[in-house]
Amino acid sequence: MKIGIIREGKTPADSRVPLSPKQCSQLVAQGFQVNVQRSEVRCFADDKYSILGINVVDTIDDCDILLGVKEVPISELIPNKTYFFFSHTIKEQAYNQKLLKACVDKKIRLIDYEVLTDETGKRVIAFGKFAGMVGAHNALWTYGERQGNNPISRMHSLRDYAEAKEIYRTTNFPNVRIVLTGTGRVSGGAAQVLVDMGIKQVRPIDFVTQKYEIPVFTQLSSFYYAKRKDGKEFDSVQNFYDHPEDYESDFHHFLPHADILINGIYWDNKAPVFFTAEEMTHSNFNIKVIADVTCDIAPVSSIPSTLKASTIADPVFGYNPKSRAETKPYTKESIDMMTIDNLPNELPRDASVAFGSMFIEHVLPELVNEESEILDKATITKNGDLGSHFEYLRNYLESN
Repeated sequence: MKIGIIREGKTPADSRVPLSPKQCSQLVAQGFQVNVQRSEVRCFADDKYSILGINVVDTIDDCDILLGVKEVPISELIPNKTYFFFSHTIKEQAYNQKLLKACVDKKIRLIDYEVLTDETGKRVIAFGKFAGMVGAHNALWTYGERQGNNPISRMHSLRDYAEAKEIYRTTNFPNVRIVLTGTGRVSGGAAQVLVDMGIKQVRPIDFVTQKYEIPVFTQLSSFYYAKRKDGKEFDSVQNFYDHPEDYESDFHHFLPHADILINGIYWDNKAPVFFTAEEMTHSNFNIKVIADVTCDIAPVSSIPSTLKASTIADPVFGYNPKSRAETKPYTKESIDMMTIDNLPNELPRDASVAFGSMFIEHVLPELVNEESEILDKATITKNGDLGSHFEYLRNYLESN
């Protein structure tokens, strides 16, 4: 079995990689052949691979399994191969419909990291923690830009998170109030950064009832931001996950008290939005910075002001609640939106090593298992058609 690490072709360029040089050498030691396609943007230079005896090549056409991170440009897809990458198609994202069609037409077996799950349904591999970490950092950076006295630099200008922690130790952050939504990997990473910044975590009830002279944050599960439409008691978070259409937003309690919102949930299209565009015009809407790590694009999104994904090069845009349109950031009228959709790429080395470790532990053993349920459940396309677990994408695939 020959594994190829592809050169990331999506624009803007992503410097992450699914396996670090040391991890590739681990695979070789286990009997796999590994080829790494030459790249000028990868966070680990080509010579870091070659010095460990890994083949660095121009083309990976002769490899059986191709590993990437972001979506592969259609023109670069090689027919009849097995690909692993984040396809961003499972929510029927319109902007990637052509990619899904191309994978079917080229008889590619597309395995999406996002749906690689164990027997309990828990994801076994993800960059989510690092998305949350960079999202929290960027939320405070954006607020600093808005205030005109930014105490921190961008995460991507630092070598790794260890350097960021050293900066946090000597930084006095402003007395802001932050709401963090979610309880998974993303929000866990964000909470870690906020704690490392010295920002105190408080209970949701205290957040809306108490006054503070120090920066604080509160972390919300769906229990705090959603309620049942039928008026019955919120019985379990699992019921919310299973039947999101039965719930409506109960987030309004936090709107007058938060300066910053960090959105770290996985949002189901049938779940309620946190607030409406109309509510964003009300006088009690105090939020001035939204770091939408989830980054579902409006109107199908949990945040109505997420009009687009921003970029690492241009991370923030303004949203004018009255016109409901994009405007300049950092103005009195704007709510500042940080919506970078490849946040882990600001911590590429840390994120890549952690991701590779999860791949080796949870996915690599499945590659030699011809009847792997884990891989079968994550196979979106195969043999010129949809995988058996993704028949629900049929209309999306075939529509114009």
